[in-house]
Amino acid sequence: MNLLVTGGAGFIGSNFVRLLRRERPGWTVVNLDKLTYAGNAESLADLRDDPKHVFVRGDIANAELVEHLLRNHGIDAICNLAAESHVDRSILGPGIFVETNVSGTQVLLEAARQARVKRFVQVSTDEVYGSLGASGKFSETSPLKPSSPYSASKTAADLLVLAYGHTFAMDVIVTRCSNNYGPYQFPEKLIPLMIANALEGTRLPVYGDGMQVRDWIHVEDHCRALLAALESGKSGEVYNVGSDNEWPNLQIVSRLLEILGKPRELIEHVKDRPGHDRRYAIDASKSHAQLGWSPRIAFSEGLAQTVAWYVQNRGWWERVRTGEYRTYYERNYGAR
Repeated sequence: MNLLVTGGAGFIGSNFVRLLRRERPGWTVVNLDKLTYAGNAESLADLRDDPKHVFVRGDIANAELVEHLLRNHGIDAICNLAAESHVDRSILGPGIFVETNVSGTQVLLEAARQARVKRFVQVSTDEVYGSLGASGKFSETSPLKPSSPYSASKTAADLLVLAYGHTFAMDVIVTRCSNNYGPYQFPEKLIPLMIANALEGTRLPVYGDGMQVRDWIHVEDHCRALLAALESGKSGEVYNVGSDNEWPNLQIVSRLLEILGKPRELIEHVKDRPGHDRRYAIDASKSHAQLGWSPRIAFSEGLAQTVAWYVQNRGWWERVRTGEYRTYYERNYGAR
């Protein structure tokens, strides 16, 4: 198998690439990443000399580059994880989200169609469904009601992928996952942000009352679901991925402070963000039944492991905070 993974230097992407190299050592993984602020080549440092991992710095919206990679590497399948993904940033500047998440996906789809790529997996989010009330869960047939420019751009991309499947008889799959946590996550997202701030002894900003509920899954469990969808998913289907693990944000932050032995007084409630979805929860029963997948990592265990990783890899996230991580690619690849 020759697999193109886009966005493979991001949080989920780098964990997915690493899982593939462990679990499918015979596969060649071509990793295309633009290395925007959230793409970090340092997260793949251990794969730098791996001949089965080919890293390419570039943009999914660059049709010529994408077509070249598909031809040159004889790509059999594409997993599209490339995306602008932070809701707050989409509120400040929506344009780049449409450019990358919508136009970039269309470029990939068209190149895949022309090259007769066997399967296209679009990695999406539960945020396309909008906000839930106090009860119930999102299923694959729930209405799409995105609340932010980010989730609207992901919704548009999902529909494009499914439309290419319907119109051109392409083999496409869409996965929609709940909130991920784990190692190598950019420290603007809730869990790594709170860990980093607590370790630095600075305030932990919590939006509004902090009672927004999210369904949390360890990134490795998500990556195993992606592999299962790639290998066992049915063409044209959508698969929800979650671990039936709902927690209010404030409770997560409090638990992180407990693990780190830091005082609750570090919590600072700040003005809620516009259009903040109140609750997400995923019904992943279809993925269990059709993909034979289920999460393996208990939240108490995964959260403790994640805290330990950020404690032990302080240099990684400190370089991310200062922007120094951006020099890694030039330092290690620039002269090649």
